[in-house]
Amino acid sequence: MMGPGIALTLALGGWRTTILSRNAENAARALEKARSQALLLTEHDLADRARTEQAGELLSASTAFDQTIAGAGLVIESGPEDMGFKQKLFAHMDSLARPDTLLASNTSGLSITTVAERCSRPERVLTAHFWNPPHLMPLVEIVMGAKTADASAEALRAVLVACGKTPVIVRKDRPGQLGNRLQMALLREAANIIAEGIATADDIDTVARNGFGLRMPAYGILEHVDVVGLNLALAVVEYVSRDLYNEPRAPEYLRELVRRGDIGAPSGKGFYDWSVKSADEVRARRDAFLIEVLRYRRGQNVTDPRR
Repeated sequence: MMGPGIALTLALGGWRTTILSRNAENAARALEKARSQALLLTEHDLADRARTEQAGELLSASTAFDQTIAGAGLVIESGPEDMGFKQKLFAHMDSLARPDTLLASNTSGLSITTVAERCSRPERVLTAHFWNPPHLMPLVEIVMGAKTADASAEALRAVLVACGKTPVIVRKDRPGQLGNRLQMALLREAANIIAEGIATADDIDTVARNGFGLRMPAYGILEHVDVVGLNLALAVVEYVSRDLYNEPRAPEYLRELVRRGDIGAPSGKGFYDWSVKSADEVRARRDAFLIEVLRYRRGQNVTDPRR
């Protein structure tokens, strides 16, 4: 569930925040999840106790959808990735909300322009894509639809900065937003490398974790090429590009895995054999690393990692 982490983020920023769910049991579970995430942040010195206690007082859960939307200044939806569902939901919220209320979706891939098509005020509809897990990951992608007002994007950016996040504004509503466009380029080449017999899945992930991935928290892709020189980067790109996977579709190797039902950890097999590998352990390793990076940034007083 993304909702609890998003709600906690807003509460930590000082906003009175309500987690909405379709039934009371799910609402209560989401609220408990948000509070456990706040405790985790306190235990690892990522938020002081006074702030998390205040956030706990600002958090609540409800099933009173219409009443809550009507009184809100900002709504962030994190429902199923189904266009029909989102269009219907946003049209309904648009009819309930105040004219100045921002309506945002946490969608990781659906077009916010299309989501807003049935809304009478599409200028206040936009994407707020929190990266998972939202209580730890600093990045939030604000994606503007074709009719989203600049003022709406800037207002949401200000809220997220006040909540301690690192927002970026994506000014064109394109498939994959920003981060996933970069990530999918890596995925399709990784699948192609396996199909070509160049390296194994484990070797690919070892390179990502211990090579470029290790330095990326402090050294971005474009910073790197500027530092080493664009003349060198150009020469390498020109040479390597000829051998990269460049088809406008997913690699056949990835398609074949899915056709066989080998969809990853949920089925027990994908790029890896998950009968001998634990998804829970992988997530725990991820979160432990994120916590250490965030603790380092906090200790160094790195408030804006873009600098």
